[in-house]
Amino acid sequence: MAYSIFGDKFAGDSGITQLMHDLNDGLTNPDAIMLGGGNPAQIPAMVDYFNQLLGEMTATGELTASITNYDGPQGKDRFIAALATLLKHHYGWDISNDNITLTNGSQSAFFNLFNLLAGKCQDGSHKKILLPLSPEYIGYADAGLEPNMFISYQPTISVLDNGLFKYHIDFSQLVIDDTIGAICASRPTNPTGNVLTDDEIKQLDTLAQAHNIPLIIDNAYGMPFPDIIFADVTPFWNYNTILCMSLSKLGLPGIRCGIVIAKKEIITALTNINGIINLAPGSLGPAIADKLISRNDLLRLSHEVIRPYYHRKAQHAVSLLQHYIKDERFRIHKPEGAIFLWLWCDELPITTKALYQRLKARGVLIVPGEYFFIGLQQPWQHSQQCLRMNYVQSDEQMEQGIKIIAEEITRAYAAG
Repeated sequence: MAYSIFGDKFAGDSGITQLMHDLNDGLTNPDAIMLGGGNPAQIPAMVDYFNQLLGEMTATGELTASITNYDGPQGKDRFIAALATLLKHHYGWDISNDNITLTNGSQSAFFNLFNLLAGKCQDGSHKKILLPLSPEYIGYADAGLEPNMFISYQPTISVLDNGLFKYHIDFSQLVIDDTIGAICASRPTNPTGNVLTDDEIKQLDTLAQAHNIPLIIDNAYGMPFPDIIFADVTPFWNYNTILCMSLSKLGLPGIRCGIVIAKKEIITALTNINGIINLAPGSLGPAIADKLISRNDLLRLSHEVIRPYYHRKAQHAVSLLQHYIKDERFRIHKPEGAIFLWLWCDELPITTKALYQRLKARGVLIVPGEYFFIGLQQPWQHSQQCLRMNYVQSDEQMEQGIKIIAEEITRAYAAG
C-alpha cells in the first residue's frame, strides 16, 4: 500500500517505537531484566497510596465521574486551577489558569510544540529546534513533521573523580539565527541524568529572549514534582519559557497526562490543537492529581518518598557498576536526576548497538546511545560508546543485570 509522506515517516521504525516494543516484550517475559525503558519504579509506598486513593474515589463516585465525561480541550479546570495556585504560592510565579494546558502525555505535548514552532513556515522559511546539549531524549528524534527538524551540539566533558564525568553546554559553539524556532532542553536530562546548572539555564533564557524565541524545558523528572533531582538547583519559569511536566514519574505512566506551562498565546494554540486531534485530554490523571493537591500530598510524597527512593537506587547502581567494571576507560555520568545512568565505554571496539544485541540475547535490555545524539551535524565517535541504563528494578535484578553488562563490556574490550 502506498502511504502519504506523513505515513512513510510515522509508520516506519524509530528508536522510540523500538524502545517501547522492547519494554512491552520485556513485561511479558518474566526472565527479562528491564534496564532499558523509562517505566518508573513500583515504589511500594506510592502503590499503596494510589490503591487507597482510587478505592476512596470509587466509593464516593469521583472515579466514575472522571471517566464518564469529557473535559474541555484545555483539560480539567479544577486541577488546572489548583496547580496554578500551588505553583504561584510555592515559587512566586505569576501564573493563572490561562498559563496551563494538559495533554495526553508529554510525548503528545512535544509533538505539538515542535510542529507549532518549527518546520516549514508561511513565508517559505524552515525553522528548527535547537537542542543545545547532545545527547538528548530519544522521543524527540522523530517528532517533526518536516525532515531535519533538529540541530544540536556536542557538549564539553568534565572528567570527575571516582570514574564519573559530566556534560556541560558548550556555549561557544551554539549558533542561533533566524532558522531557529525554539530552544529545548530536558532538566534533568533523559538519557544522562545530567542537570543543567542555574547559570546554564539563565544563559539559555538570555539567548532565547535576545532572539525572540521560546525556551522549552522538559521537566518530566524535575521539581516540584516528581522531584527526581539530586542537584542543588532552582526551578525556572518566565513568560518566554515553556515548561513541560508530567504525572508519569509520580508512578502513573499509564494515565498519560502531560502538563504545559507557558504564556497565554502558546496555551491557546496547544488547547486548540488538543480539540482538533484529541477532542480533550484524559480526565483520570488530573482527577487523581487534584486529590493529591487538595490533600497537600503532591509535594510531600515527591520530596519525602519519591526523591529519596530514586536517590538510593541511583547510588546503589553506581556502586555495583564500579564494583564489577574496573576498566579505567569505563565512566558513569554523574547521577543528578531522572531514572537512568549513562555509561561511557571509551575506546569501545564495538558500537553500543552491537553491545545492545549481545545483552538482549542474554535477557538484559538496555538502550544503545546512538539513538540519543539527535541533530548533530558531524559524526562523533563518542555517540557509539555510550548506553542508557535505568536503575528502577529490584536490587537483586540490578546486580544480576549489571554483572552481565560488566561481562559483555569486558569481553568487548578484551576482543579489541
